Amino acid sequence: MVGLILLGLIVLAIVFAIAMYNGLVRLKVQCDNAWADIDVQLKRRYDLIPNLVETVKGYAAHEKGTLEAVINARNAAMSATGPADKAAAENVLSGTLKSLFALSEAYPQLRAIEGFTSLQNSLSQIEETVQNARRYYNAVVRDLNTKILQFPTNIFAGMLGFKQREFFEVSNAAEREAPKVSFGTPAAPTA
Repeated sequence: MVGLILLGLIVLAIVFAIAMYNGLVRLKVQCDNAWADIDVQLKRRYDLIPNLVETVKGYAAHEKGTLEAVINARNAAMSATGPADKAAAENVLSGTLKSLFALSEAYPQLRAIEGFTSLQNSLSQIEETVQNARRYYNAVVRDLNTKILQFPTNIFAGMLGFKQREFFEVSNAAEREAPKVSFGTPAAPTA
């Protein structure tokens, strides 16, 4: 009888360990998948930015500093690795994009271009998709980190090398600041 109880406890412990391991693996895979979703959307965004800059270039040629800042921020964001570095680079890129869109206020003829409007709308849609993907990623990271920290999973997670993930946090400070754009005399559009 004692042997049966002992065997039952051992089987129960094994089932519990398997459930903990599978839960950690499921959350880890969800984190990887969620990060891949963010990465795909950011790639779409990075691919769209040069087209937007080229469209603006013809109408606001003397705004070279703004255009170069957007391209430099895009390149920095593309080369950033990890959620924290990527988030910091995305903050800078968002700020420079706001400066680029502020140019359309100074150049009404730019707003009238169908290509510019289409690119701006596409970028807005991508931004919304990135924001949704970021929320999902952060929710999954929160779940994984919580599970890793909870007892008794924390012991099991530590033994198997599961580590907490970084959140993908984009600072709101960049969104609160007005874009800094200096306007000279608008250049005549080039054909």
